[in-house]
Amino acid sequence: MTSGKGGTSGTETSGSGDIVRTLELLWDTGRRPSRGPKPTLTLDQIVEAAVRVADAEGLESVSMRRVAAELGTGTMSLYRYLPGKAELLDLMLDRVQRPSENPADLGDDGWRSALEAMGRATLDLYRRHPWLLQVNQSRPILGPSALDGMEKVLSRIRPMGLPDVELVSAIIMIDGYVVGAARTQLYQREAERRTGLTDLEFWTAQAPMLEKIMLSGRYPLLASLDENTWGPEFDHFEYGLQRILDGLEVIVARRAEEQS
Repeated sequence: MTSGKGGTSGTETSGSGDIVRTLELLWDTGRRPSRGPKPTLTLDQIVEAAVRVADAEGLESVSMRRVAAELGTGTMSLYRYLPGKAELLDLMLDRVQRPSENPADLGDDGWRSALEAMGRATLDLYRRHPWLLQVNQSRPILGPSALDGMEKVLSRIRPMGLPDVELVSAIIMIDGYVVGAARTQLYQREAERRTGLTDLEFWTAQAPMLEKIMLSGRYPLLASLDENTWGPEFDHFEYGLQRILDGLEVIVARRAEEQS
């Protein structure tokens, strides 16, 4: 694994620990250790400390020993609260993905507004916790945050009138798009950190050679593009998100016609 904040190599897998015990911890986080002296920590404190370490140092730095040091306690004391790192990871995932309690954060103008807000909020989540991109969440443990979030989004997009499986697929589609965009942004930051070159400096270094190549006539279409085509001003994320939503508008209209 790569060290340093936001490292992009190495993958953890959700649901790789004791699934039953993880579910017990997710749905009853106030549960105290059943043996030993009176506990001095809470499970919430342990999970929050692990998230702090992951945010600051990368997911590869999260270990029971490192989290214990963050809390100023002994490593073995953490095992009174949870079996190990695999279960801790699932609790971390649920913690950072808690949905907002503010209804306005899911948009205020129908299903499209809700999905739009969900896409932006998810991108912001990955920006705040880039280590999430190092976790294989293809088989997530469903804790309260995951189900609360899904319930809230589904309640807002139910008026689309799509079959249930298509409603869920719309959420999966946008989430997949956002993950790809977030990963690209993370890689860009990682490249800048590793090379010491900003994006502007990187492309400026290539400019003289690229200008000669464009003048050679070998790439007439590329050479004909507007000079602002590759500029940073254009919001590619927002453009892609809106086109996905435009496509869903077509499907929703078609379904309405079929049912009328």
